[in-house]
Amino acid sequence: MSGRTLYRKIVDAHTVSVLDEQHVLLFCDLHLMNEYTSPQAFAGLQAAGRGVAMPGQNLATVSHIIPTHAVFPRVIREPASSLQARNLAANCERHGIALFDTNDPLQGIEHVIAPEHGMIRPGMVVMCGDSHTTTYGALGALGFGIGTSEVEHVLATQTLVYRRAQEMRVRVDGHLPQGTTAKDLILMIISRIGAQGARGFVVEFCGDAILALSVEARFTLCNMAVEAGARGALIAPDETAVSYVLGRAADIDAAAARLDWMDLRSDHDASVDREYSFDACGVAPQVSWGTSPDQTIPIDGRIPGTADHPEEGTTRALDYCGLSPGMSLQGLPVQIVFIGSCTNGRIEDLRAAAAVIRGRRVAQGVRAMVVPGSGAVQKQAEEEGLARVFAEAGFEWRRPGCSMCLAMNDDLAEPGERCASTTNRNFEGRQGRGAITHLMSPAMAAAAAVTGHIVDVRTLEALP
Repeated sequence: MSGRTLYRKIVDAHTVSVLDEQHVLLFCDLHLMNEYTSPQAFAGLQAAGRGVAMPGQNLATVSHIIPTHAVFPRVIREPASSLQARNLAANCERHGIALFDTNDPLQGIEHVIAPEHGMIRPGMVVMCGDSHTTTYGALGALGFGIGTSEVEHVLATQTLVYRRAQEMRVRVDGHLPQGTTAKDLILMIISRIGAQGARGFVVEFCGDAILALSVEARFTLCNMAVEAGARGALIAPDETAVSYVLGRAADIDAAAARLDWMDLRSDHDASVDREYSFDACGVAPQVSWGTSPDQTIPIDGRIPGTADHPEEGTTRALDYCGLSPGMSLQGLPVQIVFIGSCTNGRIEDLRAAAAVIRGRRVAQGVRAMVVPGSGAVQKQAEEEGLARVFAEAGFEWRRPGCSMCLAMNDDLAEPGERCASTTNRNFEGRQGRGAITHLMSPAMAAAAAVTGHIVDVRTLEALP
């Protein structure tokens, strides 16, 4: 009998019953909710006369529709959004579910607040009505997004009918060069395997380059695995991950937990359905050129033509973005810079951006904003003086939320405006109707802010 992968071990440990060859009834350790995927689920519960099975294993936050203006208290003025937030508060109170509400000092994006408060632990199964729940694989937890009807099922039973995924291993060896980050690495991987390259798979990342990453960098990596179609992402917990969790979770036996968690890894003879290998040494800063995260090139590369990049939608993407095959992205003017999101709104991301910005000013004609991923990140950044660095440079220092990651609040780009963005998606209209998004790392976005155009951050020291 061959060995089991980490993915299979977690699924087996959480299987309540086997339904058929492909499906199991899977127990959920933690269910996270936000204001826009939960209303119908709660309404379904109420209509059926059901309650929430395990309120203590559910957590909610307001993040997607919330304004991020630097005012307190925050008021959600848009009527439909305000109703969503009020409904979430009422439903959480009715069912005894913890809520990080609009003006809670710890409010933030679910994928930032859950791990920073020690709620995510190796070996867990975590579900949320948001596709970027894959983030938690950074700590060896299986996280995945679910739909509204599935949210209702989890609330009522704390379980889900789950179809087992195929398994993929992505090995990355070598070391990332100076000036490149986990964001560059995952954008490169997605550009190589395609936006559907991991569709139907849970991806396990491994290799020297992965183990060298900080936990926050691993969050970025696993967060964006879904942009290659992955149903989940995992990194076997090591001392780096275990120490991160133990430093935040005070209600556990640390010695026993360490023994259990360090044993969570794939067996040496475990087989997978597909495998890729990459060398981190050749990764350069990456920038997206189109309307899908796989439409990405190194900053020193050229936009491909339809012959080089024949996937359907290439011509449409070029037209939408106002670009042509063979162009370089370097020197392309930007009107907006956004640093934040569940991909790059953590303290390490803000430190990286501030290091580029310190002593410089935002270029004339550029609107630049920084939105911390949570109240805790905001507080730490202010204590470290990062907020002052951003403000003195001409950035807007805003309050936590999803903000300009998606056009569900009042942080929007105007039609035709180009945004250098640290978020995860560059779809048409993602940051505002007709707006154009170029995905990149926090350091690259910071460099774009102070120069007014897309630039290789590695050359910034040579610029005035």
